[in-house]
Amino acid sequence: EVQLVESGGGLVQAGGSLRLSCAVSGVTSDDYAVAWFRQAPGKEREGVLCISSTEGITNYLDSVKGRFTISSDNVDNTVYLQMNSLKPEDTAVYYCALSYYPFIASKTSDRAYFGPWGQGTQVTVSS
Repeated sequence: EVQLVESGGGLVQAGGSLRLSCAVSGVTSDDYAVAWFRQAPGKEREGVLCISSTEGITNYLDSVKGRFTISSDNVDNTVYLQMNSLKPEDTAVYYCALSYYPFIASKTSDRAYFGPWGQGTQVTVSS
């Protein structure tokens, strides 16, 4: 069974940093992508960043460019989201999700192409 488990969320002041981790287990192929999404209260879930070995890195969200980076550790099968210069508007539940369609995932964050999902981790940025 494929599982994704997020960790690393918490409360941070504006301007601070957090690193989220997404531990991926049970995948038997290297042909997949992992993306980070976020959902703020009352808002739609939105794609943030995506990474795969075949398509590289895709940034879905202009507002995080230059502040958030995605990376992967293939030894530990963990994908990281490094978040710097955090703003109150970054407050959300952050989810990681796997896509078996890495080419499509490099073009769109349409949730139809992602699954399974992690349980989410809360990030709160205070002003």
